[in-house]
Amino acid sequence: MNFVEELRWRGLLHDIMPGTEEELAKGMVAGYIGFDPTADSLHVGSLLQIITLVRFQQAGHKPVALVGGATGMVGDPSGKSQERNLLSEEILHHNLKGIQAQLERFLDFDRGANSAEIVNNYDWFKSFTFLDFIRDVGKHITVNYMMAKDSVKKRLESEVGMSFTEFSYQLVQGYDFYYLWKHKNCVLQMGGSDQWGNIVTGTELIRRKDGGQAFAITSPLIKKSDGTKFGKTEGGNVWLDANKTSPYQFYQFWLSASDDDAANYIRIFTFFDQQEIEGFIAEHSKVPHQRNLQKILAKDITERVHGVKALETALKTTDFLFGSGSLDFLRSLTDNEVFNVFEGIPQFEISRPDFVNGYDALTLLADKTSIFPSKGEARKMIVGGGVSLNREKLGDVDKVFTVLDLINNQFLVAQKGKKNYFLIVVK
Repeated sequence: MNFVEELRWRGLLHDIMPGTEEELAKGMVAGYIGFDPTADSLHVGSLLQIITLVRFQQAGHKPVALVGGATGMVGDPSGKSQERNLLSEEILHHNLKGIQAQLERFLDFDRGANSAEIVNNYDWFKSFTFLDFIRDVGKHITVNYMMAKDSVKKRLESEVGMSFTEFSYQLVQGYDFYYLWKHKNCVLQMGGSDQWGNIVTGTELIRRKDGGQAFAITSPLIKKSDGTKFGKTEGGNVWLDANKTSPYQFYQFWLSASDDDAANYIRIFTFFDQQEIEGFIAEHSKVPHQRNLQKILAKDITERVHGVKALETALKTTDFLFGSGSLDFLRSLTDNEVFNVFEGIPQFEISRPDFVNGYDALTLLADKTSIFPSKGEARKMIVGGGVSLNREKLGDVDKVFTVLDLINNQFLVAQKGKKNYFLIVVK
């Protein structure tokens, strides 16, 4: 199965320029995708394009990842309702380093002729003067052509309008394509469907400026089955950086997908073949309550992004919070890893000097924390068998907890009912 056929059956082909399939059939082709350095980490919304480059390389072609050190200073208006804040050169440099490190985890840079390559468009724009740009690039693309693009039309018709900076973006991105075509023999640009106008501007510039030919492929923008935006949670973006989104949270994001979304995501984000995926979906449909499709999806992507060890931690965290995992798991973690396990879970801090003589259960749960609004309510639930501390059912309201009970000499884990966790931190 060739690259385009692979995209087609996975539902990842939105637009393709005529002649692209024929060009790819001739032999190895260099193609690129651009990545926006608005943060120092990519997020799951970028994952489709990263995986597209990996598929492209697996099909025998040469992937080029462009990190936009120059375009990041301008800001792409595509899909935006208003102009974003421009970043300083220092912040951009920091962001670019983080993104480059992430891309290097996915792509193969030691495959001979089709080894991956990372480029930064700041390298060819830093000495390109404004006058040179409008003379050598701007004269080849008319304002009429630029204004016909949907991304420009929508912004011009909106109340906020569009700055000249953003209006020029498609020329800047178009020149990227021209430069890579000219100097890297890069004849294909890929991206999301919202990038079609910018990509086509590049092919047009190549044609008008040098009489050359280049090609384009875009993939559909991913949405959840309920129509909401993919990749967002209550906490914001789901990042590929473990310091921004812990491997456990990352795993849970995929595990919580609906059946319809999981069936879609497993085609998009994994490398299982068509027969395997159809088998997974068929087996899942027999016992959907077991969420086996979601588990396969979450395991595969978490391991690919964060590695085997991080996946194991995510699985053990899931078992601890929702299964029968023991305290030995927490004892094996560093303090920061414990905090990651309980990220998003209510936490209470007690000073160590105050904890020298310990506290009885009622004082600990009601006075020193607000796990219960009153000692009366705490007592009632303890007597009813609904409270656990450090995974042990609490039956004695007078039981005293001291530093000897602390996990890693710092933590107490309280449970109210089966699923309501609280972390007590003694510092």
